[in-house]
Amino acid sequence: MPLCITCVGPIRPLAIPPLLTNHVLATIADVPIIHQFICELADYEKALHEVEATHESLLETLSFPDSPPKRGSVYTALITPPATAENPTPKPVGMALFFYNYSTWRAAPGIYLEDLYVQPSARGNGYGFKLLKYLAAKVLEIKGRRLEWSVLKWNEPSIKFYEQVGAKAMDEWTKMMMEGPALNKLAEGL
Repeated sequence: MPLCITCVGPIRPLAIPPLLTNHVLATIADVPIIHQFICELADYEKALHEVEATHESLLETLSFPDSPPKRGSVYTALITPPATAENPTPKPVGMALFFYNYSTWRAAPGIYLEDLYVQPSARGNGYGFKLLKYLAAKVLEIKGRRLEWSVLKWNEPSIKFYEQVGAKAMDEWTKMMMEGPALNKLAEGL
């Protein structure tokens, strides 16, 4: 069962050097790299066998700034290292897949981070922090009150990172999910 974490309030800066990175909302042309990152993340989480996403299904379900919003309006922010003489056109090294949500208790919008992923070779360079910072700014831009996400309980490196940026575990909540036959049975009226 994943551990649910919510980030409220300002994010404290980490002791990392500033990066001249580029984070942008993904476009339709970025679907292959989004799919690659989804598979890499699933592999890291020991669940690659559960990935059903394809390029086609991502095109049908994700929203992009260069096309009309889809049902649910799920977006992907990509982060790319700065260009160098050796690598004048760097490829993205990470992503944050997110959607807008709402808090009834606070009567305010927010963002739910579905997936945060940085390739192993790029970890430790501040890319994950930059993606979270980008989303925190998006929350404030919409006059939102919280950024929230889930993390697997065994994923200690990520939990420590999230706590370092100011997130708190929501131990009093249990995450629930329904899919497949149970979802169909409920929709049909039991």
